[in-house]
Amino acid sequence: MDATPRPPLLAALRRTYEGEPLLEADLAPDPITQFAVWFQEALDAGLPEPNAMVLATASAGGRPSARTVLLKGYDERGFVFYTNYESRKGRDLTENPRASLLFPWHPLRRQVRVEGTVTRVSHQESAAYFESRPYGSRIGAWASRQSAVVRSREELDARYAELAARWPENPPVPDFWGGFRVTPIEVEFWQGQLDRMHDRLRYRRTRPGWVLERLAP
Repeated sequence: MDATPRPPLLAALRRTYEGEPLLEADLAPDPITQFAVWFQEALDAGLPEPNAMVLATASAGGRPSARTVLLKGYDERGFVFYTNYESRKGRDLTENPRASLLFPWHPLRRQVRVEGTVTRVSHQESAAYFESRPYGSRIGAWASRQSAVVRSREELDARYAELAARWPENPPVPDFWGGFRVTPIEVEFWQGQLDRMHDRLRYRRTRPGWVLERLAP
């Protein structure tokens, strides 16, 4: 008997989306206020890690890369996450300070897409967040040369143990670690609808403020 796993019938994998329409009149005048409304609704719905977002970057040569990171702050200035500046995403953003974010809130049949420019947050802001992290995460930030090749798990564990012994409490903020802020140029709110006639409403930054536009699904 052939025990080779059969590929799934991907063409048959689909869901029907139903929900209230998303109308221009329902949205806030700016995308950050609207994001706050939807983010609170994702929290209230009990979604696991509603602050998880896909971060897409590209190198100076245009090679793209995407990964999931955690949103750790947002306000009228933009969306903030923290990482090792020497990681692949850190290098990408240093070479090419533009990024895209995606919040995939599938149980609510919603997505939020953000495109914008990227800057580092202040050292003071990074330090305040670093000091709020659990002790183990702070040691981990020192122990991991993020995105670098390592020989084994044992090498990582030994490095962690060495640094935990050096700083049994209150490790300092690494100079290679900190926050990035994505300042939005465009923010799209996507609401699934029947027959793939989804609602897509996009805020686009202009010199006077924000323009709200509907996009074809």
